[in-house]
Parts: sequence; structure tokens; C-alpha cells
Amino acid sequence: MRARLARLLVLLAGCAAVIGGLFVVLATLQRRLLYFPVHDDLDRATQAASQRRAVPWIEGGQFLGWRSASPERPARAVLLVLHGNAGSALDRLYFRDVFQAAGAVDVVLLEYPGYGPRPGEPSQATLVAACRDAVALLARGGVPVVLVGESLGSAVAALASAEERATIAGLLLVTPLASVTAVAKRHYPFIPSALVADAYRADLALPRYAGPVAFLVAGRDEVVFTDLGLGLYEARTGPKRLWIEDGASHNGLRYDPADPKWAEILRFLVPSSSR
Repeated sequence: MRARLARLLVLLAGCAAVIGGLFVVLATLQRRLLYFPVHDDLDRATQAASQRRAVPWIEGGQFLGWRSASPERPARAVLLVLHGNAGSALDRLYFRDVFQAAGAVDVVLLEYPGYGPRPGEPSQATLVAACRDAVALLARGGVPVVLVGESLGSAVAALASAEERATIAGLLLVTPLASVTAVAKRHYPFIPSALVADAYRADLALPRYAGPVAFLVAGRDEVVFTDLGLGLYEARTGPKRLWIEDGASHNGLRYDPADPKWAEILRFLVPSSSR
């Protein structure tokens, strides 16, 4: 009897090891499907940034992203931009252009670990931690900190705001991601939700943030899906406003500095920040 029990325990331990190894492999494969970083050399990226009025953001010898000060002083707020899952932060200077045309704000483009010139590996844990650390550093400046999250970055913003509620003045969620789990069900209905390694449950995190939340939704979002973004908005019980570009695809939103919606968004999130 004891011998049989011992063999059974060995068999169960072996199965557990195999299953654990399978989960690790699946998590690695999922992250390769979720994150599409562009890598760059810091010197080369700095030269490109300088031509576009942006400078490296370096703290304690570590590169964190890019900064662009408001041409008008004093700045009324600092906008921390959290980009989507592809490319790098330097690709998102269009946020700087539209918001600095709308009001006196500093704009910081956070780079994720493993993207651009920043070392590391991207995951939900590392991206959210990078955002939290950036918020803590920017809050020292004494001006309101607003998170601008784009696509995957919108979920990073929601998760970070749930943990740093008192420090963050407001959120703008652009083509908002309800969760990777919900989106994966649409694209890959055969994958069990339990196997999603980085779930980014913005839908669970956002209710824990009490500040104002602006939503900018693409009317024909084929990547994270319009109805899921609208569902995130509708479930919101705190202060909120919604902007929809009816004919826009996920990557088809218009970033026109002359568009009045950018000033409207700033007035909602930081009332004293816009013209």
C-alpha cells in the first residue's frame, strides 16, 4: 500500500512539473504575441528626439522615457503618456503636439522595459511598476499628473491608478482595453481564459479609481473592439466623459492639433490647464 502511494505521489509530482513547465512556455509565447517592441540605441534615439523637441528623461542614471516641456510657463499639469504594445514611446509625440496646442502642459512619454533604449522585459508587472515609479517621480514637481493611456497603455493606466489613487489627477483612455482576457476571447475563442498570462484587467481596476476618466473610442475598433471600450465607459460610476470617432479604426484616430476635443479633454481632466 505504501509503495503504491509513493508511486502515485511521484506520478502526481511529475505531472505537476510538466503542467508548470507548460504554463511557463505558454506565458512566454503569449507575451511574444502581445508585445511588439522596437529596440533602439540611446544615442541614436536622442539625436532623433532632439530634432523633435524632446529630451531623454533620466533618473539615477536610468533612462525612463522622453520629456517635452510646455512652451508656455508655468505648466498647469504633466501628462504621462503610456503607449500601446508596438513600437516605442518616441513614436507617440503626436500626443505632445495635440495637447500642447490645447494647453500649457508638460508631456512625458514613458518608455516600457524592453522597448526603445530601455533595458528589461515587458510584462504586466514590469509595465505597471514602471508607471507607478514614473508617477511618484513626476508628483514631486507639485503639478497635477494625468495619465494618457493608449490601447494596452490604457490598461496600464487603469491598473496603476488603482494603486496610486491619491497621486493621479485624471485618466485619458484612448482606444481603451477592457482586458486582454476579453479581447483574446474575440480573437482566439479556443484559448481558455485561465491560460492568459498578462490579463490586464482594467475592468476590475478602474472602479477603484475615483478621479475623472475621459474615454476616446474608435467607432470601428477591430483590435480591442468598440463595444468592449464602451462597456468599460458604461460601467464607470465615477466622473467620466466620452468622445467617439465614429468611422475610425483602432489605429485610425485623428491627431489634429486644431481639433477642439483635445482642449475639451484637458478642461475635463485638469480644469485650469487649457485655454
